[in-house]
Amino acid sequence: MNQQAVSKSAKSDTEQKVPFDIEKVRKDFPILDQEINGKPLIYLDNGASAQKPNAVIKAINDYYCQDNANVHRGAHTLGDRATAAFEGARERVREFINAASTKEIIWTSGTTEAINLVASGLTSTLKSGDEIIVSRIEHHANIVPWQMLAERTGATLKVIEINEAGELQEGAYEALLSEKTKVVAVTHVSNVLGTINPVKDMIEKAKSVGAITLIDGAQAVPHFMVDMQALDCDFYVFSSHKLFGPTGIGVLYGKESRLNALPPYQGGGEMIERVTFEKTTYNELPYKFEAGTPAISEAIGLAKAIDYFCQFDRADVEAHENSLMDYANSLVKTVPGMKVIGTAKNKVPVMSFMIEGLHPSDIGTLLDQQGIAIRTGNHCAMPLMDFYSLPGTARASFAFYNTKAEVETLFKGLEKIQRLFA
Repeated sequence: MNQQAVSKSAKSDTEQKVPFDIEKVRKDFPILDQEINGKPLIYLDNGASAQKPNAVIKAINDYYCQDNANVHRGAHTLGDRATAAFEGARERVREFINAASTKEIIWTSGTTEAINLVASGLTSTLKSGDEIIVSRIEHHANIVPWQMLAERTGATLKVIEINEAGELQEGAYEALLSEKTKVVAVTHVSNVLGTINPVKDMIEKAKSVGAITLIDGAQAVPHFMVDMQALDCDFYVFSSHKLFGPTGIGVLYGKESRLNALPPYQGGGEMIERVTFEKTTYNELPYKFEAGTPAISEAIGLAKAIDYFCQFDRADVEAHENSLMDYANSLVKTVPGMKVIGTAKNKVPVMSFMIEGLHPSDIGTLLDQQGIAIRTGNHCAMPLMDFYSLPGTARASFAFYNTKAEVETLFKGLEKIQRLFA
């Protein structure tokens, strides 16, 4: 795995690490201890949403049982405790990604809203003839908002093409960059292929033409550390639920100067300084972008997920995940007609595949009968499917709580399906 701008937070540097013991780790995730269709659950859909450890579930439960109150203005103890936990979660995220200030950490509902917030805010800065660069391997959430921005402003969307392995074509990005380039929005890691893009180098090149950079880190943060100071991008976005935290909350990191330049995304309470019928003035960062009652318990749960994840030596976690990917690759040959889609040199443990004569949805259904959960379809990446001339793929995406035994069971299941139905 090629780690882009890897960092250890200040907190993780000073804390003593817990030894990585896969059996102990699995006991921390209660959902894994069940049967599906009479078979032990094997959960391999982590790219869509990861499972939650007991520590996260407890933190959310404790908030509702002990501290449930709105934040920031309550003149009572519960409000004070809720505010401390909520803003403490913002600081934990800042530390986790090595942002310069909590002013640069904006709570959103997820990666999708974070990208839309930025794309909406840039409307007044783009004009006809300007260009926005994305790549072929983007999730729809990092395509459609930019298309909408282009439609509003007259800008043009440019696409970095890929090779058969699922890597950006050599020289394709550089060929698109020009003084017309105003935004470069690319994924750190492909949700379909697992490809790790060379985003640090891409950010540096975007800067050379004065372009704003946004990196979709939804699939990156569960697999390796990211460092905003080292990457030096303008915006970075990710979701809690892929990082072993709750659904319904995500993070927009933005450089303070960039966030100050954007107009508010929504209007309402919290994001204001003063309201009159004649004029409204807006709150300071980060609250300028956080209209309404925030996702308090979700923020607390995300902070606890980060605490849980960072208790382990990340090198140990990455080594385990890489061993799962290596083992899966070694077993492909045991399934006749199986083809892996996306064979980039640098990738996270994600395997998209086809089996000759079988539709991906049939593969998913038949594996579910064996207790194995994968994802099938276009994975919100239709332009990528068009490149490969496929209706979709089957995708197994691994997390650090998966085991080699589960990988082996997956392939035995695929072999059985191929033998009976292909």
